[in-house]
Amino acid sequence: MNRKKSRETAMKLLFQMTSNKEELKDVITDFKENHDKSNIDSGSLTGENPEQDVENINIDEIDLVYITKLLKGIEENIDELDSEISKYLKNWKLNRLNKVDLCILRIGAYELLFSTDVPSAVCINEAVEMGKKYSDEKSASFINGLLDNLLKNSVK
Repeated sequence: MNRKKSRETAMKLLFQMTSNKEELKDVITDFKENHDKSNIDSGSLTGENPEQDVENINIDEIDLVYITKLLKGIEENIDELDSEISKYLKNWKLNRLNKVDLCILRIGAYELLFSTDVPSAVCINEAVEMGKKYSDEKSASFINGLLDNLLKNSVK
């Protein structure tokens, strides 16, 4: 099972939860029931129809236990994560961030602050790569800088 693809799937599901204000259990249940067997890379996250993006995931290539743990951890610690992210926003407010970027930042911040089994460099690198893939180069640079500052000022 692929952690990178699992992380991308978690980001897509988190985006769906954020955009549609859905509960974690409902998103996971719908995902299990409605996914198809196409490759995860065939879907592009446009932000217009996150459900369609989530359907383009090959369940055999991801770790659903890891995804659920990640999303549950984010859900349980959302206030602390958003507070930590907000500390490093310069001239921005959390609610003005691109929703894709916010989801990527929440995943990266959660892994940096709460996950002991993922090296910090991997957390940041994976978040930056998701930023490049699902947002743009400026967002990737922004994500890198914010998570790097978070890492430098936190104790894992």
